[in-house]
Amino acid sequence: MSWLGSLFFGQGVAHSVLMFAIVIALGIVLGKVKIWGISLGITWILFVGIICSHFGMQVDGHILHFMQEFGLILFVYSVGLQVGPGFLSSFRKGGMTLNMLATGIVLLGVVTTYVIHVVTGLPITTMVGVLSGAVTNTPGLGAAQQAYMDASGVEDPTIALGYAVAYPLGVVGIIGSIMLMRVIFRVKMENENEALEREDGDKGSGAQQFSVRVTNPALFGKDLMEVTRLINRKFVFSRVCHENDRIEIGSSETCLQAGDKLLVVAALQDIDAITAFLGERVEVEWEKLDKQLVSRRISITKAEVNGKMLGDMRLRNCFGVNVTRVNRAGVDLVARPNLQLQIGDRLTVVGPEAAVANVSKVLGNSLRRLREPNLVPIFLGIFLGIVLGSIPFTFPGIPQPVKLGLAGGPLIVSILVSRFGPQYGLVTYTTMSANLMLREVGIALFLASVGLRAGEGFVETIINQGGYAWIGYGFIITIVPLIIMGIVARGIYKINYFTLTGLIAGSMTDPPALAYSNGIAGNDAPSVSYATVYPLTMFLRVLTAQLLILLFA
Repeated sequence: MSWLGSLFFGQGVAHSVLMFAIVIALGIVLGKVKIWGISLGITWILFVGIICSHFGMQVDGHILHFMQEFGLILFVYSVGLQVGPGFLSSFRKGGMTLNMLATGIVLLGVVTTYVIHVVTGLPITTMVGVLSGAVTNTPGLGAAQQAYMDASGVEDPTIALGYAVAYPLGVVGIIGSIMLMRVIFRVKMENENEALEREDGDKGSGAQQFSVRVTNPALFGKDLMEVTRLINRKFVFSRVCHENDRIEIGSSETCLQAGDKLLVVAALQDIDAITAFLGERVEVEWEKLDKQLVSRRISITKAEVNGKMLGDMRLRNCFGVNVTRVNRAGVDLVARPNLQLQIGDRLTVVGPEAAVANVSKVLGNSLRRLREPNLVPIFLGIFLGIVLGSIPFTFPGIPQPVKLGLAGGPLIVSILVSRFGPQYGLVTYTTMSANLMLREVGIALFLASVGLRAGEGFVETIINQGGYAWIGYGFIITIVPLIIMGIVARGIYKINYFTLTGLIAGSMTDPPALAYSNGIAGNDAPSVSYATVYPLTMFLRVLTAQLLILLFA
């Protein structure tokens, strides 16, 4: 049975693969266990790795280093691909406030960490590890380890140990802060839901469909192109029903007459203005009236359509159809001529059945092609991200050059590629399941590597080197910034409680806290605010971890 012992406690490729498989599989299984409704999720992989390493089941250091960095790159790159398309738009009015508050949480955490470092005399490397665990930010841990390695040429195991010790109570502290905000401000869920509905009504959300009867005499005899210029709002005329119940596709040449009924698609905030200008809202059963017309959702799957403007496709002139909405990542957009199309967009096309079928051929509409992974932009982006992350930036007062590293570089490139790639004909579309698979594999490899590397001295650190105190320091780093900025967000900026819960979870890049927030909210407000602040928060966590190491280590 010596072969069995060698397989578990020896060296070689088979042993390394076996260890990663055991650690990841057991970690994922344990991550499904909840205590008082709270689970550490995939982070259990880290602790299983620590346990295995403590009992002698270790992996070669070079293999661990490679798997750790490669897993981190896969994780941050897939995150950037997911959030990139909406990243820049998040800095509008509401998103700017949320990102400002999230930045305050990050900076307060850094200040708290430095104060504890000065008061206790703990090495800054240890405190940066505790900080990364307290805010549940794994890429920050990777950035700190790389920065210290670049500066000193050796590794500091206390960075990973501090992370592992502080992480569990960090998760509890974040969720506890969400609960505490509810108690402090005496939040009533029904009131928050009503306020959120009013807020959504004021802001508008996506594309809405409604019917209007034309009663404005100033519009009689005018074509739709002229009417569109007069209203100066973003909308689309889908169909027109004349007095004799004759239905036609809304085109620029269609002339309006008294009593015509229009099917209009517009943003929610524009509906009242458009209705007041045209006439009055009515209810029309278009399905019964337009028997000769069909409405289909057609997916863009042809690469040559990627990046083109909707108006440049000339679908109405060439095929006699009307595009009323464009669904992108679950959000309906008004089909304006200057809207840039992307692979994966789903167009709502209205017209005769034969014409719609021809448009389907032009756009592709092949689900099989959508399921095929586009690997070129992924690995090209990783290449560019590593190059960007390796460029040294020199700042006055910092002895060592600052690098974005293997976390920051790929994150920035993935955001830019997913946002601007279609403009240059680059297909960046990946299915949600493929993106999630890439992300989960990456973080699993990273956490397993960190755990297997840190396990050898973990128990010794906790018992004999004061590691138990790190837990308390981590809890302070978790709670203090969240309480202060939570009070500012709610008390001064009057942020909705559900939005606040997503802000807290996103500023800590903590999926368990987001899951808890979604559970108590019953709406998507926490997810929206989480996605709004996540990219900037992730970047700041990576950058500040490096700066603390380079300035004070």
